[in-house]
Amino acid sequence: MPGNTSPIFSKVARVEWAGGITAANTAKDGTGTVDTVFTADATNGSYLQKLVVRPRGTNVASVLRVFLNNGSSNATAANNVLIAELSLPATTLSEVAALSGNELPLNIPVPPGYRVQVTLGTAVAGGYAVAGFGGDY
Repeated sequence: MPGNTSPIFSKVARVEWAGGITAANTAKDGTGTVDTVFTADATNGSYLQKLVVRPRGTNVASVLRVFLNNGSSNATAANNVLIAELSLPATTLSEVAALSGNELPLNIPVPPGYRVQVTLGTAVAGGYAVAGFGGDY
């Protein structure tokens, strides 16, 4: 017998972010310096639709790595899983032209207390702001 025969929808929006991400982390297992961009509701969990990534100035090319953490210490590799990567082009700050951002669709349920954390593959000067858009169940 199925546990839930009705679709579920988020009841309230959840938007979280980390700004000024500049440090490099070459670990591919989610350990080391990470930035938390989304934490699921502690009771019922959440849904994460997408991450929006915006450069905050002049940056060298890099990669954004996205990890799902089970709510425990990210220092233990077994608590993390790499779920997505996004290539980030070099950017040059301008006062007359927009800096192009990126959207990374995820569309995943996030269990109660789990976190979505990000790292950069190379150090950058201007930094990135990363926002997670979703909702709580």
